[in-house]
Amino acid sequence: MLDDLDRRILRHMQSDPDQSLPDLADRIGLTASRLSRRLDKLRANGILRGLRAVLDWRALGFEVEVSLRVTLDKTQTRSFDEFLAAARDIPEVIEIQTFLGRVDVRLSVIARDMAHYQHIYRSRILTLPHISDIETLMHVARIKSDESLPI
Repeated sequence: MLDDLDRRILRHMQSDPDQSLPDLADRIGLTASRLSRRLDKLRANGILRGLRAVLDWRALGFEVEVSLRVTLDKTQTRSFDEFLAAARDIPEVIEIQTFLGRVDVRLSVIARDMAHYQHIYRSRILTLPHISDIETLMHVARIKSDESLPI
């Protein structure tokens, strides 16, 4: 699937995502056009999904992060679909994960402060369809947050 050159390209891109294409090509020992073709191939194969800006939501004034573990009423046939569609519409929900087991969904919610979180919780979260139970986990510290892969 990936050869050594592809792995080197991806490692360099992960370590310094802001470098220009010519700089990356120089580091790896390729021409810019050959590197460009390799990147196109990685994109076409779904390995490289694109570059994105990573924002520090704390720097933008969001001080509270809460993880909500949600159990849904699975007696309703469309409970997952309807819940997920409604949860996607809440701007402060920055991540949605689904699980097999006792907990069905985890929502990661950010807020400016506790008053803002209470407003989101009461007016948006509690109105989501098909909730049978919610467990709230207040985020204290992020010990590791790394999207780099060991390639």
